[in-house]
Amino acid sequence: MSDCKLSTTQASPTHGNRRTSRPGSCRMLLPLLFGLVFLTIPAKASGFSLALDSIAEWGKFPRFCINTYRWGSDFFNSYDSTYVEGSGKLFNIKTRVESWTDNYNFRFDNGYRMEMLSKPSTSLGVYLTYMAVSLGYDLDFGKIFNGASRSRKKFNFQFNCSLFAADCYWITNDVGTTIKRIGSPEASRKVDIPFKGIDTRLWGVDLYYFFNHRHYSQAAAFSYSKIQRKSSGSLYAGLSFWGQNYKFDFTDFAEQFAPGKPESWSYHYQVKNKNYALKIGYAYNWVFRRGWVLGISEAPTFGIRKGYINTPDHTRTTFAMSNRARASIIYNHEKKWFFGIVANADTGLIYDKEHTLITNNLNGEISIGYRFNIW
Repeated sequence: MSDCKLSTTQASPTHGNRRTSRPGSCRMLLPLLFGLVFLTIPAKASGFSLALDSIAEWGKFPRFCINTYRWGSDFFNSYDSTYVEGSGKLFNIKTRVESWTDNYNFRFDNGYRMEMLSKPSTSLGVYLTYMAVSLGYDLDFGKIFNGASRSRKKFNFQFNCSLFAADCYWITNDVGTTIKRIGSPEASRKVDIPFKGIDTRLWGVDLYYFFNHRHYSQAAAFSYSKIQRKSSGSLYAGLSFWGQNYKFDFTDFAEQFAPGKPESWSYHYQVKNKNYALKIGYAYNWVFRRGWVLGISEAPTFGIRKGYINTPDHTRTTFAMSNRARASIIYNHEKKWFFGIVANADTGLIYDKEHTLITNNLNGEISIGYRFNIW
């Protein structure tokens, strides 16, 4: 799994609620601006300095670039420093242990139930980050202990600034899972039956805006790139777009599956759709002790779904719903060392008059790292 997060820096706090302008997400533009600026340096320039004020003195266009950068930094990444601070460090290195699993819970209109749970996929990774750019490698423990390549994969990209955040993800599973419970409600029993007839694909993009962006930082609770100094929360809202392509082959499981199978079904189940929805959520960072923050976030999503269940030539538009819950506990020591535990639960719902399928992707991460500057 890859994970890219936009990290920002901020200098020491100012007094009161005065708006601060600090290098943040817009510092990503500096390399491009410097390149353009160098092309416009007057031939008579005899000195050289990368200080922003010095660059602004090179001419009209360099001054325009620096002013644009400063405006963008202030507009997109300003906080009330009584509540949120940057670490003051451009680099960080961290090691991370991550484990995730997926769950599929079928419920049929006749009361029959079947629940599947995949074995956890666990990896150990080391990452070096400079501002927004992160480079690292994850070692999959499953390949070591199982002696074979595994196909369950998970990718996540996150972008954070004070005003808004964006998430991009995809998850696949064509290795298999395990049936943990099966039967009617009164006779449902725990089992442990390997099930290989699975091929699932889930991908999505979320973009959302923080209403209390001066006082609340999502990056402080989930990305380690900010430090929450005083407890605060925020409503947030945005757009969510995701797609699902699930295939289940029950042919080798026909005898056990027959009692609950809807009459219109064969022994193959397929869902393919696209979802367009509105995300509305609330997040809160509780600073319960110096250096410690407990973060929670809950975001239900409602919209429309266009796709089919089992019948490719019968596309329908229906109601779509999902939910994302997150929690974390983070410790920062003197803005240098940091430690964190982050948990995520993504829940989806697929249904028609004959069945309901509840899907869950559960993810946990433990990280420890160190922030530093080279220059």
